[in-house]
Amino acid sequence: MNKPFSKSQITEPTLLLNQKICLENIGRMAEKASKNGLIFRPHFKTHQSHQIGKWFRLAGVKKITVSSLKMAEYFAEAGWKDITVAFPVNILEIERIQRLAAAIQLNLLAESLDTINYLEKNLRSSVNLFLKIDIGYQRTGIHPDKKEKIQNLLNRIDTCTYLQFAGFIGHAGHSYKARSKQEIADIHTSSTDVLKELKKEYQGKFPGMIISTGDTPTCSVMDNFSGIDEIRPGNFVFYDLTQHAIGSCRLNDIAVAMACPIVAKHADRNELIVYGGGVHFSKEKLTIPTDNQTLNGVVVHLNKTGWEFTNGGENYVSKLSQEHGTLKVDQQVFDRYEVGDLIGVLPVHSCMTANLMKSYRTLEGELIARL
Repeated sequence: MNKPFSKSQITEPTLLLNQKICLENIGRMAEKASKNGLIFRPHFKTHQSHQIGKWFRLAGVKKITVSSLKMAEYFAEAGWKDITVAFPVNILEIERIQRLAAAIQLNLLAESLDTINYLEKNLRSSVNLFLKIDIGYQRTGIHPDKKEKIQNLLNRIDTCTYLQFAGFIGHAGHSYKARSKQEIADIHTSSTDVLKELKKEYQGKFPGMIISTGDTPTCSVMDNFSGIDEIRPGNFVFYDLTQHAIGSCRLNDIAVAMACPIVAKHADRNELIVYGGGVHFSKEKLTIPTDNQTLNGVVVHLNKTGWEFTNGGENYVSKLSQEHGTLKVDQQVFDRYEVGDLIGVLPVHSCMTANLMKSYRTLEGELIARL
């Protein structure tokens, strides 16, 4: 049972973190990876916190993923020694790459000959290099049908002194558009088949290579990871309303909620106005297909040990401006609150919300900093 947190600590929008739920989310994913014989390299871009990183260490995690070299530096300072930067190499940051490569096992992503040539010419320490493959998301990466390009890049890497081929890496980000477990399963099968075919073709020449994938929806829902070597989910540490809509989690698995002060009430339209806007939540929206309702968050009641759910379909964030949030609520919720009270909101996208807020307040009252 969590100790009661003090609402008196909160005077402005504050991102609350339920440590118990967070630890359960970490433990469940770590157990799934272990059960399937997978390298568990969680993506730390969601939480970006030294303290939460320690919670992953308690689950046996030794290898991590980040989305920038700045983030890699932040976690290297905390003692993480094996870090994958899951973003195409930005050659303008070569000095940062040099410093990290000299201090840790740094794993980078490339998809062009220009990048590979630049790294080989300028590096002074060895790095592992993954080829980024487009496994269906169509954001970036080499299309798997471009076999000649893949072969040419591998031939060049094979001649390099400072680059070691680590394997093929992909991200099935299109799973975020799924709205059923069957859709998630279909994306999981099609995206992992792409990587497994590449592994089958090139493993003979590169016996130490691996294939790496891992978005939160597929890693949360699927149980069969046969042929995959490594997973890299990130959002699962907190989850959010989008993941719930996809089918990746239960509402009770969402580990963060924003505490917002109520600053105005409008009885004529049953709306509460809160201090909490786009600069706190981001302006990401979620559309509920059943009634075509678009929302920016779902209202929860804050209680002595966290939060409890209201009728989410009738109590939600209907719009956000820079600092204002408009909550459309039913009569019971409207009557329950006065100006100056705190009310809770579950975020649509916890990664974006956490990035804007820059810290967490646990239900025990601890303030946790982040990058």
